[in-house]
Amino acid sequence: MSERTGAAPFRIERVAEVTSTMDAAHRAARGGATEGLWVLADRQTQGRGRRGRSWLAPEGALTTTLLLRPLARRPELGPAAVATLSFIAALSLRDALIALGVGADIALKWPNDVLVGGGKIAGILLESEGAGGPPAKTHLAVGIGVNLAAAPEAADLEPGAVAPTCVADHGVEATPEAALALLSDAFAPRYERWLSDGFVGQRAEWLAAAAGRGKTLEAKLGARTITGVFDDVDLDGALVLRTRSGVEKVLAADVQLGA
Repeated sequence: MSERTGAAPFRIERVAEVTSTMDAAHRAARGGATEGLWVLADRQTQGRGRRGRSWLAPEGALTTTLLLRPLARRPELGPAAVATLSFIAALSLRDALIALGVGADIALKWPNDVLVGGGKIAGILLESEGAGGPPAKTHLAVGIGVNLAAAPEAADLEPGAVAPTCVADHGVEATPEAALALLSDAFAPRYERWLSDGFVGQRAEWLAAAAGRGKTLEAKLGARTITGVFDDVDLDGALVLRTRSGVEKVLAADVQLGA
């Protein structure tokens, strides 16, 4: 385990194989681990994404989960506020990719993906436990997967998914350890800013890098699809669409970018 700098004692624990780094982070939290723990896995056998989907991690990918306890420091925060940490993680990923040398055309796709050159290079998943209990016992797991040396095969993706890409496709070689070191160093100060100011302090920065802003997109909510122009993201992280029938706010959906 190695210590990294930051207001919180951010540290990395590397494991050879886990079902999921999310599972490992939850176990650590239940065992009393303090926030700032990054679980880094060489291999995960049951990685998961949003809405129960499987997460595909090609050889050499960065597969990690960060354990946080934001309510221990800001017990008044509600679930919507805590969920905006996905945007802070996305901005930190963008910082890390730039530091690696992947500087061209990095965009952040609502709610939790990072794109390079229009291809999906990374995804983020948030899971919390202990909601409604003592703040000190509540924790958040921030799962992050980044394609480094290779991208998943297009044939393995669900219909409508954004085509994948990887860091190597953009002329950069990076190990999971190097990528995570940069990510951790980027996240630590952004997390402290979030604790002080909430999402409002970094919302404009996220919007400036948002994929598809000002364009028409589709937000799929189960059997319902909302089509509208992507205008904004509010302080709770809801997607704000301008539709023919008026403004719609979407808190959770699968989004397809349009023209």
